[in-house]
Amino acid sequence: MENRVEQLRKVRGLNQEDFARAIRVSRQTVSSIENGKYNPSLELAFTISDFFGLSIEEIFIHERSGSDEKE
Repeated sequence: MENRVEQLRKVRGLNQEDFARAIRVSRQTVSSIENGKYNPSLELAFTISDFFGLSIEEIFIHERSGSDEKE
């Protein structure tokens, strides 16, 4: 799943450590989310969306495969 976490964090002028502290996770967790190696729990996704004042859908982009799309 793609996301805009790194872009949004940088716009706010935050490094990974400061952002991680703000949302109460480790810097490694933030790095893994930004690199697409880790998809956050629903609870963490809501925390991130609340922090940025955006909906989850505006931050996390779920790409459906062709077989999932309705015809």
